[in-house]
Amino acid sequence: MWKTTDGSTGRLIQLCLGYFFFYLIFGTTVKYFTDYLVQQMTDPATFKAMQVRMNMEFLVYSTMGGNLICLLIVLVFRWYKLKSNYSIQAAGVKYPVEFLYIIPSGIMTAVIIPTTTLMFTLPISIMVAMVIMRGSIIVISRIIDAIQIKQKILKRKVYIQEEIAVLFAILAVSVHLFYDRGNSSFDFITYTPAMIILGSYLVAYSIRLYIMNYYKNTRGKGVPQDNKGFFAIEQISAGITVLIVGFILFNISDPESYQVKLFQEALTQPTYLWGWEIIAGTVFGVVAFFSVFLFMFKGRTATFAGLVNRLTSLIAGTGATLVFYYIFGGKFPKNSDWISLGFILVAVVFLTIAEKRRTAELKAEHVI
Repeated sequence: MWKTTDGSTGRLIQLCLGYFFFYLIFGTTVKYFTDYLVQQMTDPATFKAMQVRMNMEFLVYSTMGGNLICLLIVLVFRWYKLKSNYSIQAAGVKYPVEFLYIIPSGIMTAVIIPTTTLMFTLPISIMVAMVIMRGSIIVISRIIDAIQIKQKILKRKVYIQEEIAVLFAILAVSVHLFYDRGNSSFDFITYTPAMIILGSYLVAYSIRLYIMNYYKNTRGKGVPQDNKGFFAIEQISAGITVLIVGFILFNISDPESYQVKLFQEALTQPTYLWGWEIIAGTVFGVVAFFSVFLFMFKGRTATFAGLVNRLTSLIAGTGATLVFYYIFGGKFPKNSDWISLGFILVAVVFLTIAEKRRTAELKAEHVI
């Protein structure tokens, strides 16, 4: 068995491999449910409308499956017993001080989960939506480091190799905007629902990533960085939030929003696939573990961790396209996908150099 220590390069590679593997499965599954099966169920004239409906149904039931597997694990293994800097008391109840910001992080997670898929129910370019969502996390991560360095929360500097990797990562996610410019790329700017959904996604992710790094960079002397505890409290609060919001949306009578109507139809008139969509969602739940642990990886900057997270998902996305092509006869990756992958690999080279520098620094400080 491959044993590694917390904060080591070996542990980082393990998390990347796990994230890649399960993201590859989930990415292929998404294409299967929202593309392949839709083609089998409809004719070309109604394909697009049915695909939008299946996107929403898959979102609803895969979210159920993902939340259930996350909650099951954190409750069974009692990860919710967070190792805290100190406790505070309110209404006669003692709880870790970190609850004051981890619970809001869970609420932000509950916003991120649906807005990610809701972007694909809009009449805009899906590729542009993906570019913006992935690219924004890379940029937001770098901004968070700048803010927390200024606040003297983050005591480490961002290496020049990490800065260069950011540039190549942005090139990787942006290449489609230039290569596939035949698409109506920027329609969403004048489409209010799209701007609300995208704005909610960006704001929620910014707050969540700031909180993750605040937690990571403010551990007291001798207090371990309990990522499992953070994940448990975040997921419990996210699950409760999703349940409350879902209940409210389901009970809106005669909604004006197209997305709300789709949500209600997914619950009242699901296809025969809903059970399988829940099972598929459990894979997404496993992906969430690796994603959070990469974002919060010990001793690394938000810039580095955000890059590793997003680049791994980009590579897995290309891999899922290949798997779907060979197994289900989907579309082969376009030239733009391969160009993007090339930029990703260059970014990985610079991240590797940065990782060697960082591990040497952490070992000198006896952090790892």
